[in-house]
Amino acid sequence: MERDPALPVVLVAGLHADARRRTVDRLLGAVPGSVALHHDLTGADDRTVRRLIRDASGLLSDEEAPLVNDCACCALREDLVPELERLAGSGLARLAVVELWDSVEPRGMAEVIAAHAGDRVVLTNVITAVDPALVLPYLANGDDLAEAGLQAAPTDQRTVGDTWARQLEYAPVLALVDNEEADDEDRALLTQLHPTARQVAVESGELAEAAFAGSAGAAGSAGFDVEAAAAAQHPACALLPQNADDAGVTTLVWRRHRPFHPGRLYEALEDLCCAAARSRGRFWLADRPDTLLAWDAAGGALCVENAGPWLASLPDAAWEMVPPMRRAAASLDWHPEHGDCCQHLVFTSPGLDREGVERLLDSCLLTDAEYAAGREAWRHLPAAFDTLLDQT
Repeated sequence: MERDPALPVVLVAGLHADARRRTVDRLLGAVPGSVALHHDLTGADDRTVRRLIRDASGLLSDEEAPLVNDCACCALREDLVPELERLAGSGLARLAVVELWDSVEPRGMAEVIAAHAGDRVVLTNVITAVDPALVLPYLANGDDLAEAGLQAAPTDQRTVGDTWARQLEYAPVLALVDNEEADDEDRALLTQLHPTARQVAVESGELAEAAFAGSAGAAGSAGFDVEAAAAAQHPACALLPQNADDAGVTTLVWRRHRPFHPGRLYEALEDLCCAAARSRGRFWLADRPDTLLAWDAAGGALCVENAGPWLASLPDAAWEMVPPMRRAAASLDWHPEHGDCCQHLVFTSPGLDREGVERLLDSCLLTDAEYAAGREAWRHLPAAFDTLLDQT
């Protein structure tokens, strides 16, 4: 006896709430038998999480989901998969559209579904809904989510800008609503921020097709590949944008093999963070020559994190445990002396001062004399990044 086909599930994310709802409504209208599942976290501070299920005809149910560990996002994670499995078991739904709440990032939910859902549920794609006219205002917004009433947990310290950047850059499909206020600069910014994304108009027939794009049996795919999506975001092998210049929007790709002087780079951080609406990539400091550091900035706020060792610092035997995508990325940056240790930073913004950013970054590198002193001398340079990296 053949098993019933798995229930396709598509995630729809985005801080642009109106665009997100229009995208979900369009999917419900375009795919007969589809239902939308949404966890409303607005009342989470009052220990209330609402689970709403609707179809094209309207609301089907409105119930409270149990709050887990006083964390609204935890409640979402614990409640989402059982609900999807219940929908799959009913056999009545052709597509489940999971409309994520405003500041919930799709990566975490995609990985929860992939890891915990049974074989009766398959994640087929991730879509971020976008109002092109709002891309820059949201990206440049350095306010904490809590200030905007969008925090997903009491301890949520994310900003509007960095949350929006991750929502935008993770999804392979961007659903665009029509907005007369959007201009060529807005569209160029969107394309340069995520050049590999498939952009579809919400009102087009492509949207429903995109929802099923990764479903089992389509083009031989077995669903949305969360491992590949995570690798594409990892600072060691991220699929970063290329140099571009269009409609007043510029993307600068800055690559060097000489390490940064930690003190000079630290002094330049404020200017570098404010130089572009978005910057990201990987870099290395002379006093931490074995550590790959991640650079992630939006809305004038910078996050610097330890992303593990450079492959050049690992013993040969450890390379077999490194994912192929990471090894491939390292080979592209390989230097005869330093291996994969490099600077690879990308700055994207309207009105970007390309030459000014390049000069500032170059001035932060080790001088010829500092470089010639060698690695042992580098380790004794001022440890300016200890505070940012939470080291004592």
